Amino acid sequence: MYQSGLTIKDALEAVSKNHYVLPAIQREFVWKPEQICRLFDSLMQGYPFGTFLFWKVEPEKSSDFKFFGFVQNYHERDAAHCPELGTLPNRELTAVLDGQQRLTALNIGLRGSMAIKEPNKWRTNPNAFPKRTLHLDLMAVRGDDDEGEAFRFRFMEAQKAATDDQAMWYPVPDILTIPNAAKLSQWLYGKMAARSIAADSVVFNRASDALHQLYQVVHVAPNLTFYTERSQELDRVLRIFIRMNSGGTVLSYSDLLLSIAVAQWSKLDARQEIHSLVDDLNRVGAGFNLSKDFVLKAGLMLADVASVGFKVENFNRANMGTLEKVWSDVRRATILTVELAASFGLSEQTLRADSALLPIAYYLFKRNPPDNWLGHPSYATERERIRSWVIRSLLKSSGIWGSGLDTLLTALRDVIRAEHTTFPGEALEKVMAGRGKSLSFGPEEVDDLLDIEYGDRRLFPLLSLLFPFIDVKQLHHIDHFFPKSQLQRRKLEKAGCDAAYTEQCLAVRDRLANLQLLEGLLNVSKNDSLPGTWMAKTYPDAASRQVVLDRHLLGVAPANHSEFLPFFSARRERLREKLLAILA
Repeated sequence: MYQSGLTIKDALEAVSKNHYVLPAIQREFVWKPEQICRLFDSLMQGYPFGTFLFWKVEPEKSSDFKFFGFVQNYHERDAAHCPELGTLPNRELTAVLDGQQRLTALNIGLRGSMAIKEPNKWRTNPNAFPKRTLHLDLMAVRGDDDEGEAFRFRFMEAQKAATDDQAMWYPVPDILTIPNAAKLSQWLYGKMAARSIAADSVVFNRASDALHQLYQVVHVAPNLTFYTERSQELDRVLRIFIRMNSGGTVLSYSDLLLSIAVAQWSKLDARQEIHSLVDDLNRVGAGFNLSKDFVLKAGLMLADVASVGFKVENFNRANMGTLEKVWSDVRRATILTVELAASFGLSEQTLRADSALLPIAYYLFKRNPPDNWLGHPSYATERERIRSWVIRSLLKSSGIWGSGLDTLLTALRDVIRAEHTTFPGEALEKVMAGRGKSLSFGPEEVDDLLDIEYGDRRLFPLLSLLFPFIDVKQLHHIDHFFPKSQLQRRKLEKAGCDAAYTEQCLAVRDRLANLQLLEGLLNVSKNDSLPGTWMAKTYPDAASRQVVLDRHLLGVAPANHSEFLPFFSARRERLREKLLAILA
C-alpha cells in the first residue's frame, strides 16, 4: 500500500541519521547540476514529485547486507561515490530501491554542494573543481523559459552569489535551519532594507512569495509518496529493483549489470573494487576519463566470459565468481595497460576510443609480464609493436571501435589466447581486415589525415606515429611551427601578401603540415617568433639546427610570411610520403 505525508525535511533528517540508506545494488549518483535545479523548480511549481520504493530491512537481517550513504558534497573527481556504511547490525533500516537520484538531489541541494570540473582545465588542477551550493534568485521575474522553468535556481560559489548586484541569491541550504515562516520575513526585511527596497514594492513581494514557497515545499508540503517492501529475501528485492529501474532511461543497462555483480561477489566488495579501479585508472599520467563500463567490459573480457556483451546472462553467479577469483590480476593488467597508453602520450584529450585498450589489457593479463616490463629496454620492441597497433586503430576515420564491437573483441581475444608470448599484431590485423576493419591506409585516407586540423583528437597520436623518437612521456604541446598569431589576416596583409595568398594561408594554417610536437617549455619560449628567427636562436649551431629540421621533416624554416605556403606544401608532401610508408 502506498503511503503519503512525508515532507522533504523529514526525509533528509532520516538521511542525515542513516535511517535511509542505499543497498549495494544501487548505482552511483548521475544527475547534473541543471537537473537538480529543474527538480527544485518543479517542486516550487507544484508538479508531481513521483513515488519512492523503500525496502524495510529488519534489525536481525541488517547485518546480512552492505549499505551506502547518500552523497552530500559531490566532487566530480574526489567524492563522486556514495560513502560506504558497511553493515549496520541490529538496526531497522529503510533502503531506497527507487528514488535515489531524486533524494540525493534534494540532499545535495539542501544540505551539500557540487564541484564539477571547469571546461578547459586539467583534472589534476586543484582549481578545476570549484565548490558551488544551490541558490535561488529571489528577485528574478517569474515566467516560463525555454525549458519551462519559472524559478531561477543555480549552483554558485558563495562569494560570487553574495556580490551579485543584479540578483538576490538565497542559499537554499539555509532554509532547513529556519524554524518558522516569521524568521524568513525577518531575514528578508533586513536584506531588502540594505538595498533600499521598500517593503510594499513589487520586488519585495516577489522575493517574499518565492522564499515562503521554498519554506512551504521543504518544511510543510507532504510531497513524498512511497511504497514499502518488507521481504527480507535479496533475490526478490533484486528482481523488484531491476523491474522498477529497467524501463525508459532511468538506469543504464551497465548500471543494472553492476548491481547484479555487486550482489553476487562473496568475498570482495564489487562496488568498491570497481569504483576504486576506475578512480585509479583516471589518475594515470595526464588523466583519463574511463568509466565503470570500461572496467566491466574489461572484466568480462579478461575473465574469459564467452561473450563480452552487456547481457544479463553474462553476469551470472558462475561468471562473477570467476571474475572475483582473478580480480587482482584483472586490476594489475588494466592499470598496466593505461600506464602503457600514457607512455604513448595518450590521455583523456587524445584517446578517441577506450575500447582500443581492451585487447592490450587481455594480452597483458595472459602474458603476465614482469614488474619492470613497462620501462626496461629489453621490452622496448614489444611495447613499440603495441604502440603502432593501437595508434593506427585510433587514426582510422571509419571507426574501428564502433559497430560490431563485442564480436570484434571476442575474435581478437581468441587470437591473443592462442598466441600471447609476444604481442600478435599481424594476426590481430588479419582478423580485423577480415571484418572490414583493416588497419592499412590507402592514398585517399592518408590525404584525409594530412588535412586534419588543430584540435582534432587524432593529431597527437598521428604526430607521435610520424616522429617516434619524441619522448612523449614528457610534456609536449601541439605547436604551430609557423605561429598562428603570425598567420592572421591583418599581419599577412601588413607583410604585403595579396588577397589570394592570404586566403590560402588562412585555410591551411591549422593543418598537419604546420604542426609539430614541441616540449612545453620550448613552446612557451617560442611565443610568436617567425620560424627562421626562432630556429636560429634556439639552435645557433647550423649543423645541429639542420638535424632538427631534417628529423621533423621541416625542410627550410620560413623567414617571412611569403615563404609559408611553399614551406607548407613541401612539408605536406614529405609527411605524405612517410605516412604512406608507415600505414600502407
